[in-house]
Amino acid sequence: MRGLGPVVLGMALLAGPAAWARDGVEVGGNSAFSKLVPAESVEQTAKTQYLQTLQQAKQQNALAPADHPQLVRLRRIAQRIIPHATAWNPRARDWQWEVNLIGSQQINAWCMPGGKIAFYTGILETLKLNDDEVAAVMGHEIAHALREHARERMGKSMATNVGANLLSQLLGAGELGQTVIGGGAQLLSLQFSRSDETEADLVGLELAARSGFDPRAGITLWQKMGAQNKGAPPQWLSTHPAGKNRIAEMEKNLPRVMPLYEQAKKS
Repeated sequence: MRGLGPVVLGMALLAGPAAWARDGVEVGGNSAFSKLVPAESVEQTAKTQYLQTLQQAKQQNALAPADHPQLVRLRRIAQRIIPHATAWNPRARDWQWEVNLIGSQQINAWCMPGGKIAFYTGILETLKLNDDEVAAVMGHEIAHALREHARERMGKSMATNVGANLLSQLLGAGELGQTVIGGGAQLLSLQFSRSDETEADLVGLELAARSGFDPRAGITLWQKMGAQNKGAPPQWLSTHPAGKNRIAEMEKNLPRVMPLYEQAKKS
């Protein structure tokens, strides 16, 4: 990551999710559909598209310099969250993490596969996010990458369109995945399912809590988002859970993550 340097992971974090699953959120295993597409290829595609996005922003004088106060803040928050990522996905240990800030009024942030993170100034300025709320956003977006939701969506698309079982026998899953990626998958335009979004909310809560950020900020974050999106469609017309529903789900899981937050504060 630019400005972050190597991430040193403690042995406790290398133990994997089974070591702490009972005192965190429960979201089950990764989707089998993700196995149809090679992780290495998805991450390489993400790197290429990330660099293209940064180059476009730079050409528009919208890419924040390394000493921009908000970018320094984002990278500081990421430094605390990233060491906890490998427990959810061992591949994260070798990711070349990056965090960048793009000047735009979009209320948006994302994390591509491979740890490529971008925030837009609009989400920070319009919602006036404090550090705990930034950590909630960042944890949510990192969770999408850790749970390989983009890779899963590619696998599901392939299975729906061409019949994965038959073609896997004919071509092999790896070759199939290369075909999907070679077809020009645009990672920034992939739509995640409601269940993916809920899963990212919960994993994000835990990442924030283990990093010493108050997970209750996930609630205030979505209250702010709700105030900005009063005209949003009802839940059944959207791929995202309705604000009140995702808040209720997060509130239900707070007892699982608040002890992690309290322990992180002590240490």
